[in-house]
Amino acid sequence: MELHPVRVHRSEENLPRKDQLAYRIAQVAADPVAVTPEAADMVINRIIDNASVALAALTRAPVSAARAQAASHSAPASGRGASVFGVDSLTSPEWAAWANGVAVRELDYHDTFLAADYSHPGDNIPPLLAAAQHTGASGEALLRGIVTGYEIQVDLVKAISLHRHKIDHVAHLGPSAAAGLGTLLGLDPNTIFHAVGQALHTTTATRQSRKGEISTWKAYAPAFAGKMAIEAVDRAMRGQTSPTPIYEGEDGVIAWLLDGPEARYEVPLPAPGEPKRAILDTYTKEHSAEYQAQAWIDLARRLHAAHPELRDPANVRGIVLSTSHHTHYVIGSGANDPQKYDPSASRETLDHSIPYIFAVALQDGAWHHERSYAPERANRPDTVELWRKVETTEDPEWTRRYHSLDITEKAFGGRVDITLADGRVITDEIAVADAHPLGARPFGRDQYVEKFRTLAAGVAEDSEVERFLDVVGRLPELPAGSLHSLNLRARPCLIDTAAARGGLF
Repeated sequence: MELHPVRVHRSEENLPRKDQLAYRIAQVAADPVAVTPEAADMVINRIIDNASVALAALTRAPVSAARAQAASHSAPASGRGASVFGVDSLTSPEWAAWANGVAVRELDYHDTFLAADYSHPGDNIPPLLAAAQHTGASGEALLRGIVTGYEIQVDLVKAISLHRHKIDHVAHLGPSAAAGLGTLLGLDPNTIFHAVGQALHTTTATRQSRKGEISTWKAYAPAFAGKMAIEAVDRAMRGQTSPTPIYEGEDGVIAWLLDGPEARYEVPLPAPGEPKRAILDTYTKEHSAEYQAQAWIDLARRLHAAHPELRDPANVRGIVLSTSHHTHYVIGSGANDPQKYDPSASRETLDHSIPYIFAVALQDGAWHHERSYAPERANRPDTVELWRKVETTEDPEWTRRYHSLDITEKAFGGRVDITLADGRVITDEIAVADAHPLGARPFGRDQYVEKFRTLAAGVAEDSEVERFLDVVGRLPELPAGSLHSLNLRARPCLIDTAAARGGLF
């Protein structure tokens, strides 16, 4: 890897294009380096993973609304059109990316990478698959595009913090998806450069979408970034240019939205000819919850079995979770969001409440993507009583481990101290989720397939499940024009398209 230095430049400095971060990203995207077998295998895993969580969310209101919007736009005259997940209809690629991106993100249940910022790199897949279907690309081209999308997003997340300045993390997704599209389509660096710049410019938004009463927009935010990336690539291919330099300009993103005129970053990017392997640094979720809750769910399950008395709030005086800065301030009591303790809060809010998640997992010894968020579950009196005894605190050592670049010590968990009513204290800790590559039960292909089969049950016919698994397993060999076969159809009558609430179009 090479470290690319990034700082703000005054206009009169006239920073050459070749030295701009957007151009270096474009060069990485245009590099025809081969995909390693390990990266190719992980791409297949993540396509399966995305399909799993999208199927499980097909009938949820945000997904239904996005699908109805997409259905209002017919496939364009040029190209083949792209598939809308769950149904047979085709639409334009940007609207397919929109609908499918919402389906993938709705349950907060797919892959993650955490470093200086947050990310869900699997959000790159819907726009790339939609564009690949529309253009008649091959499986190998899609594979290369996805590897680039993951590489760029992970590299940006390692170096540049958005959340510190209350900018939503999809500001890294717009450029990564645009870069991945550039690889997929075999575009030249200059065209990719302008697409990256436009994608970044149109996908910077505040983090209010993940603060307080979290709304349905949380699922739409990455879908919007994917849609914007496709539109940016389309404009760039037509010769249209972007704000330049988009990162380093004196009125650019860094100067006014991030660390300001004195900012200094070093972004790690593959050297020319170096394989793109960042997808191997990412990890998926066993549980439908914010990633920083994954390890805590596993610890709660362990405590549920070892200490059954903890399920009754009458036996518990207080619970303190000592954890990283990010966990404490984003999903913990450090956020100072009363909604994180509110039984009437939205599913999206409960998904970002570690006090709620830990209490429910401690009582149930399990976590379910629907039952654990049900209103009747959140309002159970004994759960509310236990929930409100849970608080978080930042521990500098867990913060250090969260940010460590050493994969062997990087951690997303912490220590729990449970004070019982009789004064005794139960203490335990966990560093990473069980499903993490260094966890107790790391996810491999078998676990991705098991998750897929579990979430597909009752949603897709068994024959459709087997067909999809056969096709995706042969991704590198899929010929040009065959990628619509990566769409999954829901069981007949599961989706009532007529029932969708009407809008403007």
